[in-house]
Amino acid sequence: MALGPWSEVDRQLPELEPGPVHDYEGTYPPNVMSQPLNWNSSSLTHGWQRGVKSFYWGLGFSEADFDKPQIGIATPLLDGNLCNLRAHELAKALQQSCAETGLIAFPFGVSPVSDNITQGHEGGASSLVSRNLMANGAEMVCSAHRYDGMIGLHHCDKNGPAFAMALARMNCPGLIVNGGSILPGCHQGRSLTILDAYDSQAQANSGQITIEESETVIRHACPGAGGCGIAASFNTWGVALEAMGLSLPDTSSIPAVDAGKLDDCARVGAAMRRLLELNLRPRDILTKAALTNAMAAIAAMGGSTNGVLHILALAHEVGLDFTLRDVQVICRRTPVYCNFAPRGKGTMADLHRIGGTAMLLKHFLKAGVLDGSCITVTGQTLAENVAHCPDVPADQDLVAPLGQPFKGYADLQICFGNLAPHGMVFKVSSRSDPKFRGRAICFTSVKEVSDAAAEKRIQPGHVVVLRGVGPIAAGMPELLVASAALAVPELDGKVAFLSDGRVSGVSHGVMGIHCSPEAVVGGPIAAVQDGDEIEFDVMAGTVQVHADLDARSTSWPKPNYQRGYLADFAATAQQAHDGCVSAWVMGR
Repeated sequence: MALGPWSEVDRQLPELEPGPVHDYEGTYPPNVMSQPLNWNSSSLTHGWQRGVKSFYWGLGFSEADFDKPQIGIATPLLDGNLCNLRAHELAKALQQSCAETGLIAFPFGVSPVSDNITQGHEGGASSLVSRNLMANGAEMVCSAHRYDGMIGLHHCDKNGPAFAMALARMNCPGLIVNGGSILPGCHQGRSLTILDAYDSQAQANSGQITIEESETVIRHACPGAGGCGIAASFNTWGVALEAMGLSLPDTSSIPAVDAGKLDDCARVGAAMRRLLELNLRPRDILTKAALTNAMAAIAAMGGSTNGVLHILALAHEVGLDFTLRDVQVICRRTPVYCNFAPRGKGTMADLHRIGGTAMLLKHFLKAGVLDGSCITVTGQTLAENVAHCPDVPADQDLVAPLGQPFKGYADLQICFGNLAPHGMVFKVSSRSDPKFRGRAICFTSVKEVSDAAAEKRIQPGHVVVLRGVGPIAAGMPELLVASAALAVPELDGKVAFLSDGRVSGVSHGVMGIHCSPEAVVGGPIAAVQDGDEIEFDVMAGTVQVHADLDARSTSWPKPNYQRGYLADFAATAQQAHDGCVSAWVMGR
């Protein structure tokens, strides 16, 4: 008789000394400290359905291989994206590392997209959708093939979040390896990042520089392989994974093209085997304290708003009560200790040069930002992982000294009010005043915002409202082109941008996004009109439209989906305050 996805035969284990007992209904079997390392794949390699062994012989198995643990390597193959350019190479390096420790690993593909190339057109709808698709794909392959563990490769924004969700959902031993950041570009002695590419586009559109100057910046901004090198979504999640304990120390700060990245992969096989030996599983690691660490690290580094969305989703996958109210408390108390772009000029390559992510997390621990007692994929606590690290050097401007943060509270804050009854996420990095009051000017597309900014129709004091781009309406795309249009000197910090969509971690300015509920499901943002006075105070946690929104219609045109992936996502996705997870996750 079937018990969830596992049959009674599947659950039969030898008479072993039990370890801690966990209630993991519908996931991989409970933690038993001394269970065989091939606890799951043995049901195929030594199971009643002997015919399947024919494929293993065809794969080149020896007799001894049938007793070895099998590991899936979730690999986001996408050679058309700089972030993922080394995915296949690193997956093979991980496979070799596993083989050297007596594990058999199989790389498998998922469905990634480029969060850069998809900006500003219909492809933007695929970004968040890809997270849920990759989580489902990793879960499907690993559970269907009865792998004993999983390694995920984090190369672009949604890769790592997807694999963290899959690991939490399956609760099989595993960890996530970072594919590495891109190095800065250079033009006329000036370092460049992807941020400069989008800012130069906006500057050219507003006439501050020529198209030719903008094209030169764009040409030189991204010199090779690696995820966006600033505190955008990719690196935000990379640091968060180390802080929550799902990645090995320093994997997130080694540049993609650095020789050390292959060394990083070479240590993973032993770490994966250790997880199997300890039977240490994601839900042993992903406690509320661990997610609090991840959110605090995001806040302290000046990270991306997307990190909030992913942590909320991960909490639901684990089954933890961790909401925007928890995020609000964390962000209010957490100072900003890093000066990464877009709030400053620093890059992940700079962090690597001065000591790496583990050194940074040790700094956060000493600052009282993190809880060092949380267990991690090393089998040690976070504090033990970073104890050997040097202190942050004094001769640098990326990380502030202890007790002297760049800002006393996080750039990220959470607000609730009549515009967003379920909450919205604010990021205010280019304005010191936590309060803003202005008049609404409303739009329904990124292009409309960009054109209005170029035509000077958006003026200081405006609150730019872009709605109809939430998860159900449009897959909740990133609105980088719109936010970049508002980042020109005459508008940066002088206008606010509010939306039910997302912004890229590359974005900067005064932004309130993830407005929940979204317009298409009748959220109050649908009722906002041009000229309405909108006021928010990020430290008070309030956002109000000074109008009787209840008296207005909140009807919104029904989406007409032109893509199957978007229609399927919209049919199951929850609102932003629940991390846009599938309804199935919420209903377990």
